[in-house]
Amino acid sequence: QLARIQTDSVVEMLRELYPDLRFEIVAMSTTGDKILDTALSKIGEKSLFTKELENALERNEVDLVVHSLKDLPTSLPPGFTIGAVCKRENPLDAVVFHPKNCGKTLSLLPEKSVIGTSSLRRAAQLKKKFPQLEFRDIRGNLNTRLKKLDEKEDFGAIILAAAGLKRMGWENRIGQLLSPEDCLYAVGQGALAVEVRAKDQEILNMVSALHDADTVLRCIAERAFMKRLEGGCSVPVAVNTVLKDGQLYLTGAVYSLDGSDSLKETMQTGVNYPQQNEDGPNDDVQHVGITAKNVPGQAQEAAESLGVELASLLLSKGAKHILSVARQLNDA
Repeated sequence: QLARIQTDSVVEMLRELYPDLRFEIVAMSTTGDKILDTALSKIGEKSLFTKELENALERNEVDLVVHSLKDLPTSLPPGFTIGAVCKRENPLDAVVFHPKNCGKTLSLLPEKSVIGTSSLRRAAQLKKKFPQLEFRDIRGNLNTRLKKLDEKEDFGAIILAAAGLKRMGWENRIGQLLSPEDCLYAVGQGALAVEVRAKDQEILNMVSALHDADTVLRCIAERAFMKRLEGGCSVPVAVNTVLKDGQLYLTGAVYSLDGSDSLKETMQTGVNYPQQNEDGPNDDVQHVGITAKNVPGQAQEAAESLGVELASLLLSKGAKHILSVARQLNDA
């Protein structure tokens, strides 16, 4: 349902921009939708929610695919690119409480309350902050997870992305928004990406009107950070970005699975560059899988460098060890 709502919202924006075009929506299900009894981090397939869709794109059965950006690997298969990153919804994580805990916050829950989350990133950060709580895996789409929460007594609360709840019209279920001090969010969280064939200039030009420049720069920095760390959903990597007065600030962190070991740093860079006419051979440069013709190239380069530099700083302080231990424990 959420995927459908997200796709509809993108098509709606395109219809407003191109009233003469007709858009047809093709619904598909993916491996990630079908394997619901295993933790995401254990399946180990990078393109869990994207492979089937990319196959259809490759076969020209569809022309664009709408994803949650956080589901897209930092390196796309050859021949594909992210042609649009739409304006970001609130990227923070949200706590949805069992009806019996209504009005509480995580710190006020009874000791040993069980919190449901399928994310190693959320669990690692919150275990450290709330050692009195227990964290357990919960899978399924948003409807399924909320049903599990409400109808059983297994969970005192579950953690979800605020953006998904908002898009579903369930904002009233958010009992607590987790600030970046409590829980840094996932790379690309809250942003929608439109994936297209890299060589399809017509479609690329059409969707590029949907790019939100601020979101593009923030997400390029986040994705570059993740890529340099070689992170994925099997290790706890988290970020927070702020773009203010032409300065892009990136906070990035890595965690051990139980959150006891962590590294966190913040860096910034200027991204206030004029849009140059960059026609010619360079006009399709990708930055961590994103092609954004209408965002100044120098700003994109600065954002990408920021992500790489921050990751390199963490690696120089021992991030590789933390992540490889997390990976081994998770595999075990």
